[in-house]
Amino acid sequence: MSKAVLRSAAFALGGLLLLAPVRAGPLAWITNQPGNAVSVVDLARMEEVARIPVDGKPAGVAVSRAAGKAFVTSPDGKVLTVIDLAARAVERRVPLEGGPLGVAVDPEGAFVYVADWYHHRVMAVDWRTGEIAARIETGDSPSGLDVTPDGALLLSADRDSDQVSVIDLASRTTIATVKTGARPFGVTIDDAGRYAYTANVGSNDVTVIDIAARKAVATVKTGERPYAVALAAGRGFATDQYGGTITVFDAGSFAPVATVASGEYPEGIAATRDGKAVYFVNWFDNTLMRLDPATLKVTGEVSVGEGPRAFGRFISGD
Repeated sequence: MSKAVLRSAAFALGGLLLLAPVRAGPLAWITNQPGNAVSVVDLARMEEVARIPVDGKPAGVAVSRAAGKAFVTSPDGKVLTVIDLAARAVERRVPLEGGPLGVAVDPEGAFVYVADWYHHRVMAVDWRTGEIAARIETGDSPSGLDVTPDGALLLSADRDSDQVSVIDLASRTTIATVKTGARPFGVTIDDAGRYAYTANVGSNDVTVIDIAARKAVATVKTGERPYAVALAAGRGFATDQYGGTITVFDAGSFAPVATVASGEYPEGIAATRDGKAVYFVNWFDNTLMRLDPATLKVTGEVSVGEGPRAFGRFISGD
C-alpha cells in the first residue's frame, strides 16, 4: 500500500474519531448568588470550564439527567432558569412568584418543584410550558426539597416551622409532617428512599427521618449552623457554615465519625452517584472542594464565581 493511501486512510480514521460522540464526564453546576452566574466545573480536572450569566441572585439548583437540564432558582429575580446541559446555555426563564429557593425535579424530568419561601408553599412547575401546575401548602418558609427515588414523595424542609412536610406527588397534597431540630434548611434523601436527613441551622444538628414511618429516629450533633447534607460510602457529610468544617457521621448507626476542616463558610454539598467523591462549596472563599469520603482527605480545589451557594443536587454526568 502506498504512503499516500496510508495517509488518506489515517486522515479518514482521524475524522471519524473527531466526529464520534464523547461521553461527558461529571460536571458541577454551581450557583454563584452575588455573582449572578452559574459556574460549570469539570470535576475530573477540577477546572471551571464555563460561567453562565444568570440574573436574580441564583441560589438553588437541581440537575436532571432525564431532561438534560439544570434548573436554577433566583429568589431576588423570582424566576426559574432552565440551562441546557449539553449546550451549557440558558434555554428559558420561567417567571415565578414569591421567593423561589429550594428546587427538586422528578425522576422523569417532567416537573420541577420549587419552594416558595415567602408564601409557605411548593410550586409544581411544568418547565416546558412555564405553567405552575399546582401550589402545595407547606409549613413556614420551605427551603430545601428532595424527591424519593421512585418519584412518589417530595420532602420539604420547612425552616420556620421546625418540620419536614411529606408531599404525595400523585395527588400533590401534604400527607404528613415530621418534627425536626430547629430551623431545618437542607434535606437529603438516601438512594434507597428509606431515610431523609435535615441540616438544622438553629439547633446545630441533623435530624434523621424514617420516611415510611413518618418519624424522626435519630439526631446527630454537628458543628455550628449546618446548611446541607450529602451521603456517600455509608457516611453522611454536613456542611457547618459557621464552623468552617464538615461533620462526618455513620449513615447506618448515626454515630459521629470525624470533623474535617473546610474552607470558610461551607454551604452546598453533593456526592457523585458512585459515592467515590463528595464536593462542597465555600461561600466566602469562592471555591469548590473535593473530599474523599473514605480517607476524609481534601483531594482537590477550584475557584468559582462570587458567593457560591449550590443549594441542591448540582452534579451531572457521573
